[in-house]
Amino acid sequence: MAATESTVTSNPSNRERPKPKPKLLVITGPTASGKSKLAVDLASHFPVELINADSMQVYRGLDVLTNKLPLSHQNGVPHHLLGTVSPNVEFTAKAFRDSAIPIIDDILARNHLPVIVGGTNYYIQALVSPFLLDDSAEDMDESCLGDPTGSGNNFIGENDCSNNSYDLLKDIDPVAANRIHPNNHRKINQYINLYNRTGVLPSNIFQGKAAEKWGQVDNLRYDCCFICVDASLPVLDRYVEQRVDCMMHEGLLNEVYGIYNLNAVYTRGLRQAIGVREFEPLLRTCVVKDMHERERELTEGSSIEKGETLFNHNLMELVRSSSNTESTILLEEAIEKVKLNTRRLVRRQKRMLSRLQTLFGWNIHYVDSTESISSKSEDVWTRQVVESAVKIVKSFLSENGTIFGTSNDTGMKIIQRDLWTQYICKACGDRVLRGFHEWEQHRQGRGHRKRISRLKRKAQVPGFVEEVKYSVSEQLDI
Repeated sequence: MAATESTVTSNPSNRERPKPKPKLLVITGPTASGKSKLAVDLASHFPVELINADSMQVYRGLDVLTNKLPLSHQNGVPHHLLGTVSPNVEFTAKAFRDSAIPIIDDILARNHLPVIVGGTNYYIQALVSPFLLDDSAEDMDESCLGDPTGSGNNFIGENDCSNNSYDLLKDIDPVAANRIHPNNHRKINQYINLYNRTGVLPSNIFQGKAAEKWGQVDNLRYDCCFICVDASLPVLDRYVEQRVDCMMHEGLLNEVYGIYNLNAVYTRGLRQAIGVREFEPLLRTCVVKDMHERERELTEGSSIEKGETLFNHNLMELVRSSSNTESTILLEEAIEKVKLNTRRLVRRQKRMLSRLQTLFGWNIHYVDSTESISSKSEDVWTRQVVESAVKIVKSFLSENGTIFGTSNDTGMKIIQRDLWTQYICKACGDRVLRGFHEWEQHRQGRGHRKRISRLKRKAQVPGFVEEVKYSVSEQLDI
């Protein structure tokens, strides 16, 4: 009997087939290439929800500087991890991965296609890889690590950032120490704490069998389709410069001034963004200090109407019109530095994408936005970028016969119709929300719930109606 059971168990035909990996669409590419626009346009063809993978756009604030997609351009498409993180915390690759995975699970549960959108490729790599090489041993399967021989050592505390930390790491594991910068205290302590907990040298993990397959296309967490929106460097360079100029006119300097702090740390949180540190020399000048004093006088002066401030106008124009030559020079130098650093970012992103393709075997589908950027033609964009991407995604979804619940014509009509439905929140000053998703996010928001509670408590609005719903087409008589 035992022999019979053994025979049945070992019969390949009786083994369960491995469960297919969940499908995930990834839209990446260098900055200013059109990633966010393509992702939104794909919602006209597929039931998608977007997850932001831009390491600066995840933070609240600096919407102009980080070039967040305005609500009016989101077309009612659900966006996740966009402007949701405190600007003062460090949102690491691990934090992104841990935040994105449950969101992906929820999107898949709704039978929608999750789409990762952004140019922070180490975020994407951390998400799709089964574990993080630079993270603690707890993030790896025991089978990957093997049996640690150490029983735990006590070399350093979790928050010790002393200059001796790097020397200690060199003593423990010189190979791992050579892998990182001596001033990267967070990573230094991460490696030392890994050794403390497990007794395993970090370099053994990086060079072990688990690391050999890390990031390889056949070892990913999801069944991924990678689309890179790319353009030629000369075109991107020109467009980046034009975009920076536009951002300056839209109030970029006002935003940076709003978070300016003389003792700010520029290696943590939102202040790492290109366009913040570059303006520090300008913000230290007397002319801006004088403006700050004038603003304080305006906001505190009894003769000034409430809400009137110096910065009702563009701060850049105020600096340019000042008689302080030093400030004007510093302003122009800062703008040029922002352009230069953004161009450098474009090149780093391109190199990283090439590395992911050549070293890790990622099958990246490229769509070229060069002509559409140069010509500023929507027809060219649709024909060369959107239609090319649609074909790639359709082929990807048909590989295993994957059918998302609302990908048929009827379902898409429902989605598109709801994008043309407005919700008006009376409690929040007749605020208009576009589409059911926006409305639900607003209702669940802290500010809305507090206003509802306050109104009900004070009974200021007899027979209070929380929302009024109507169709845009009815409102516009079209």
